[in-house]
Amino acid sequence: MRAGETVRIVAVNKGKNVHELVLGTKQYLYEHQEMMKSHPGMAHDEPHMVRVDPGKSGAIVWRFTEAGDFAFACLVDDHYESGMVGTLRVQGGAEHAHGGHAHAPPEMRAALGPYPMTREGSGTSWLPDATPHQGIHSTLGDWSTMTHGFANLIYDRQGGPRGASKTFSTSMLMVMGQRDAGEGGTLGARGMISLDPLMGKTGYPLLLQTGEAANGQPLIDRQHPHDLFMELALTYSRRLSETSSAFIYAGLPGEPALGPPAFMHRMSGEDNPEAPISHHWLDSTHITYGVVTLGYIYGGVKLEGSVFRGREPDENRYDIETGKLDSASARLSWNPTRQWALQVSHGRLKSPEELHPDVDLDRTTASAIYQAGGTQTTLAWGRNTPRGSGHGHATSTYLLESAWRTSDHTFFARAEHAEKNELFVAADPRADETFRVGKLTLGYVYDLPNEGHYKVGFGGLVSRYRLPAELKDVYGNPTSFMVFARVRIK
Repeated sequence: MRAGETVRIVAVNKGKNVHELVLGTKQYLYEHQEMMKSHPGMAHDEPHMVRVDPGKSGAIVWRFTEAGDFAFACLVDDHYESGMVGTLRVQGGAEHAHGGHAHAPPEMRAALGPYPMTREGSGTSWLPDATPHQGIHSTLGDWSTMTHGFANLIYDRQGGPRGASKTFSTSMLMVMGQRDAGEGGTLGARGMISLDPLMGKTGYPLLLQTGEAANGQPLIDRQHPHDLFMELALTYSRRLSETSSAFIYAGLPGEPALGPPAFMHRMSGEDNPEAPISHHWLDSTHITYGVVTLGYIYGGVKLEGSVFRGREPDENRYDIETGKLDSASARLSWNPTRQWALQVSHGRLKSPEELHPDVDLDRTTASAIYQAGGTQTTLAWGRNTPRGSGHGHATSTYLLESAWRTSDHTFFARAEHAEKNELFVAADPRADETFRVGKLTLGYVYDLPNEGHYKVGFGGLVSRYRLPAELKDVYGNPTSFMVFARVRIK
């Protein structure tokens, strides 16, 4: 065919198995096939793809405005590797000869650099390239978009004398878009919202959780709700070579270059509906009201630095806060293979806690994420060192979590060790003491089979704790559990 022509490509399925017709470059088809191995049940609804059931036919209407060789293939199961792939040759046409702008079929590329989209986690963080990808892809004019989200309905029962129960919902809806912006440039936009504020300012019961406040009091053994606006950010990246790029990220709110991907954005933790008790040592800055990040990428290495507002979001979860960018961080990330994502980071946070405005904080983190087929495992360490009037001692946490996912079943686990020094109110003589505690959570989710873009699942989890003798009279020997129903975009 010739550039500038609009063609209708028809796929007729005379066999007994489901097939797809997918257009793209050879590199795109290869990367998408590798991703499909980790997520075999993912359905497609994009202009350059069509799914064809046995005995049926399907068509793609496409206008090629760029001359060159493109590919078509079936990415169901092992059909691509078995030879269901071919070439479309587009010759130069009138539009191409006169220098008209050319567009190939959309590629699954990242917003910040020359690597697969599956590498990008929350903010500017990295996941392994082999991470399964979820979301609905579409186009809107010159923009390529991706929509992802979930909603959980949860019954929570935390055991022991300090335990409580509550029924509540957590949710997240994220929309991302990107488009070409000049020679080698990519402009991106991200929006993420949550209805978590509906659960109330004091959040939900979660034994051993600390780090936030509501109504002028510390939240102890409770997890705060997320804000309505979790991310409103713009990005611009410029490709410097086939393997390098530079980028800028700005968010209000956004996420600075500090810590691993946030727990609800990494596969190893996203199926677990409760927050880690190590959250405020690792990834609590994932909602920060005012962030600017600059970064440079070379192959599998990324160096980036951020300036941001150090104060954590207040208890008014529906507004957008502003303030001076008074804090800074730096992060070095390395993806040595498609299966690994490593990072080390350090940040200096100015007055992060509302109840301790004179105390600044140094935070250091390191993490390793490994993806093997449908299993992802995260090992992370974080250390907080207070600075300022009446500061306490440095404290550390360790997290090990893993999730194994098939098309309909997910098993997940999380083990944590934390040094906690905010388990008692200021009037208690034990308020400044540090206690070494541990938590182990095991859980399971069953997703109802569904060929559409949404999955409905039902699951549960149970948690046990390791407590020092000094806390036995306060916490007893608790067992906690959650049961939940969820719907998520796949």
